[in-house]
Amino acid sequence: MAVPAHDERDFEFAKKFGLDVKWVVESKEEGHELSKEEAFTQYGVNVNSGEFNGLTTEEAKKAITAKLSEISAGGSKITYKLRDWVFSRQRYWGEPIPIYFPVDFPNDVDPTTVDPKMDGCEHTIRYDKPIPVDEADLPLKLPEMDDFSPGDDPAGCLARAKEWRYFQKDGKWYARETNTMPQWAGSCWYYFRFLDPKNDDAAFSPELDEDWMPVDLYVGGAEHAVLHLLYARFWHQVLYDLGYTKHPEPFQKLVHQGMILGSDGEKMSKSRGNVVNPDDVVDAHGADALRLYEMFMGPLEAVKPWQTSQVAGVVRFQNKLYNVVQSAVQNESDVAMDEETTKILHKTMKKVTEDIESMSFNTAISAMMVLTNHLTTLKDKVPWEAAEKLTLMVSPFAPHLGEECWNLLGHDKSLAYHPWVEYDEALCVDNTVTIGVQVNGKKRGEIEISVDADQEVAVEQAMKVQTILNQVDGKEVKKVIFVPGRILNIIVK
Repeated sequence: MAVPAHDERDFEFAKKFGLDVKWVVESKEEGHELSKEEAFTQYGVNVNSGEFNGLTTEEAKKAITAKLSEISAGGSKITYKLRDWVFSRQRYWGEPIPIYFPVDFPNDVDPTTVDPKMDGCEHTIRYDKPIPVDEADLPLKLPEMDDFSPGDDPAGCLARAKEWRYFQKDGKWYARETNTMPQWAGSCWYYFRFLDPKNDDAAFSPELDEDWMPVDLYVGGAEHAVLHLLYARFWHQVLYDLGYTKHPEPFQKLVHQGMILGSDGEKMSKSRGNVVNPDDVVDAHGADALRLYEMFMGPLEAVKPWQTSQVAGVVRFQNKLYNVVQSAVQNESDVAMDEETTKILHKTMKKVTEDIESMSFNTAISAMMVLTNHLTTLKDKVPWEAAEKLTLMVSPFAPHLGEECWNLLGHDKSLAYHPWVEYDEALCVDNTVTIGVQVNGKKRGEIEISVDADQEVAVEQAMKVQTILNQVDGKEVKKVIFVPGRILNIIVK
C-alpha cells in the first residue's frame, strides 16, 4: 500500500520514479491551497474519495470502517502492543533453565563409544527437540565454576561447563540449556515467598496465601507497568491456574509515584549533569530532611523538579518542631490546652491520619507545619499532650526526629510500639466560620459568624464592619445574596 500524497517517504519515492500522485485529503482551512511539492500529512477533509467526500479525517475513518464492515470486507479491531520479554541470558548468574536436548552423532558412530564432553567429538545438539527436566529432579542448580567470564562463545560461560552440560540417560546423550533466566523467575513471585520464607517443603502455604494475599497496595514507577508488574501478573495467573493460590489477581491497588526531575526540569541523567546524589543531601541535612522534602515536594503521583535550595524549608520545620517539644519538656507542670489549640490539634490529627491513608503526604506535612507554627506562638506554654501527639504524627515522615523527641518526652521504649493518635470528630468541626462580604459584587470585608447563622444574622454582623457600612450607608438595599458558610453579597443602589 502506498499513499504518496500523504506520506513523506512515499511522496519522495513517487517523485523520483515519476509515479502519479493523487490527493485525497486537503486542509480544513478556508482558502488553503495544496502544495504539489510536498506530501500533505495533516488531518483535513476528504476529497476525491467518492461517498466520503467532505468528511473530516476523523469522520472518514469511522465511515470507511463501518462501510468495510457492512460489505464484509473488514472492520474495526483493537491491537495491543506488548514489549517482547527476552527471557534468556548468556551469563552465569541467574536461574538455570530446566530444559535439555538430545545429542546426535554421525550415522556411523556408536553413541556408547563417544563422549561429547571431549574436545573434537563430532556431535549435533537438537535444539528443535527440547525436553523439560523432570519435576523430581528440580531444582536444577548451577555448576561450580572458577571462571564465569563471558568468553568468546556466544552460548555463554555455561557452555564451557561440559561436565554439567552433557549427561547420559538411558544410554543416550543429552545437553542442557546453557542460557539462564534473568532472575525475573524469582522476582515475579517474590511477594508469595515473603509470606513463608522458611518453608522448605513448598513455595508458600495455602493458609498464608488465604490470610495475606492479595497484596493490598503496590507502589511503583510507571516503567513498572510494562515490565515487572506485567510479568508478575503473568506468573501469578499461571500459579492461579495451577491451583497454588486462590486469588486470581496479585495486587488490589496500584499507585505510580511521579518521577523526580533534575533542577533543570529534565529527567535526571549523568550525560545532562543534573543527577542529585541523595547521599550528599543526607550528609548535609540528615536522612529525615531528605525524606520530608521528597514527600513535601508535591502530590505523590506528580512529576516534580528537584530544588536543593528548598530543603532548607523542611530543615527549619524540623528545628521548630524540636524546639516545641523542648518547650513542653521544660515546663515544670503540664499546661492545659486552650480551646483554639485543642481544635487545631484534633484537626491536624484527623488531617494527617486521612492523608496517610490517601498517600497525600505533602498536605499531611503542611498540616503539621501549621500546628507547629501555632505551638511556637505559645512559647513556654506548650501543652505536653500537644507535643506528644505532634511527635507521634511526624514519626512516619521523620523517624529519627520522632524517636529523638519521644525520648526527650521521657519515654523509654520506641514510639513504634505506641498506638497511633486518635482525634475527636466533634472537635474537628468549627463552631464559627469566616466569610467574605461583598457590596455590589466587590469584596469589602469579612465577618465571623456561627456556622448555622442565617441571612439576617449575617447582614447584622456585616453592618458592624465600618468598611462595609461605608459602602451601603445612604443607599437602598435592593437584594441580598447569602450562601451559608461561604459568602454574603449585598446589592445596593
